[in-house]
Amino acid sequence: MSSVIEAPSIRLQLNGVTILDGIQLRVEAGEQLAIIGPSGAGKTSLLRVLASEWRSQPPALLFGKDPWALSGRERQRLRRDIGLIWQKPPLPPTQRVITAVSAGRLADWSLLKSLRTLWHHDDAERIQTVLQSLGIADKLLQRCGELSGGQLQRAGIARVLYQSPKLILADEPVSALDPTLACHTIDVICSHARQHQLALVASLHAVDLALALFPRIIGLRDGKIQFDCPPAHISTAMLDALYAGEHAAVAFANPATVPAARCS
Repeated sequence: MSSVIEAPSIRLQLNGVTILDGIQLRVEAGEQLAIIGPSGAGKTSLLRVLASEWRSQPPALLFGKDPWALSGRERQRLRRDIGLIWQKPPLPPTQRVITAVSAGRLADWSLLKSLRTLWHHDDAERIQTVLQSLGIADKLLQRCGELSGGQLQRAGIARVLYQSPKLILADEPVSALDPTLACHTIDVICSHARQHQLALVASLHAVDLALALFPRIIGLRDGKIQFDCPPAHISTAMLDALYAGEHAAVAFANPATVPAARCS
């Protein structure tokens, strides 16, 4: 069976500037990894390449296919199996949360069923269950524009979990949440990925959360992978080198040292 992601030493240039250089990456179904690194390291750019939004050289393969060798329609079908979680979810402010979350399944529905969801939701109970796992079940009928930044992030996450993709790409998915809620939310995403054998790739500024909750960590700096290993193999010296010249990162060499308050 083909890997979900296979990046054969990819390189990305934008306006003549090298953003990613020699990235070799392989991700299997059910695997979960976190990408950490200083600002400007290329974390978001790598996720955009993996989402087939930006084209690298050579291309990153998704589900054993080169997205850029496919027709536009075929590439769109491929993207149905990718769930994207961004810092600021593109949810229409006038849309109710239940409608915004249900839109995660639009690609699988007929036009008639899609239009029906504007006034009736056949799967409202399941949507509420997803929202409940993220602590926002009471926001089911609120408009997205009425949510706080953290609530909006969780609504965007709920949309992807409801979508049931084969690959989840998350870019700073809990940046607007307090530490305890951030830990719970990441744990919900990881648990969902484990339960459904989805591949999960997340970029995180919160190094402690990455070390505590992900079995595989990639350190990225200046567009290059500095290390790719389990958290137990990451030393304080490795983290210091990764973030050299940056403001102090909250980093722990051993996940067991993460304060209990972070994941209570």
